[in-house]
Amino acid sequence: MRLFFRCILQKESKHQVEAHSLQNFLQEMPLNRLHRASRVAFFLCDVQSKFAPHIYQYAPMKAIAAKMITASNILNVPLVVTEHMRDKLGSTDPDLNITKAAILLPKSTFSMLTPQVEDAARKLYASKGIDHVILFGIESQVCVLQTALDLLSKGIGVTVLQDGVSSINPGEIPIALARMRQAGAHISTSESVLFQIMQDASHPGFKQIQQLLKDSKKDTTEALNAFSSVKL
Repeated sequence: MRLFFRCILQKESKHQVEAHSLQNFLQEMPLNRLHRASRVAFFLCDVQSKFAPHIYQYAPMKAIAAKMITASNILNVPLVVTEHMRDKLGSTDPDLNITKAAILLPKSTFSMLTPQVEDAARKLYASKGIDHVILFGIESQVCVLQTALDLLSKGIGVTVLQDGVSSINPGEIPIALARMRQAGAHISTSESVLFQIMQDASHPGFKQIQQLLKDSKKDTTEALNAFSSVKL
């Protein structure tokens, strides 16, 4: 009889452990997966020319930013741009055409999600707000990381572009990406997220995006080679 009850208790304990493991797995799953119906915005973080001499692989990172800006216009995705300490560090790199940005604001906080940005973002998509952000820019371990964490804390999904973020110290990049993934962000590439947004070759912007990807292939390859080679 004792053996019988011991077996039952062992089975219940096993089921509890399995249920607990499943619950932990679900809690660790990234929020708000990107899809065609997402109310997505592109967040360009502090790509200012004054940083250019100091940032690891600045040129390929900037090229990815330029590609995403063009894609935002093709796909009608709102572009949100911040400039860190604009009065001291200057404006966004002039090679990046941000004239059609939905939101362009200076900031002193490391996170892009200032009260002003948050308020303006709520008014996007006919005041429904955004539910997913594609994040790229600098620096990975400071402004990009803190922006991702703040967005996730608001229940907004985040996809960080591995080929579109950098740092003064290249060793910081994989650590920051790992921290953001741990917090619930998706880590992807510029090309991959554009196809996720479109979902289907019947998308009205497909041909233009296809041409954009062809035109930017060399820059994309350079960025992928530069940033995928950075290891812990």
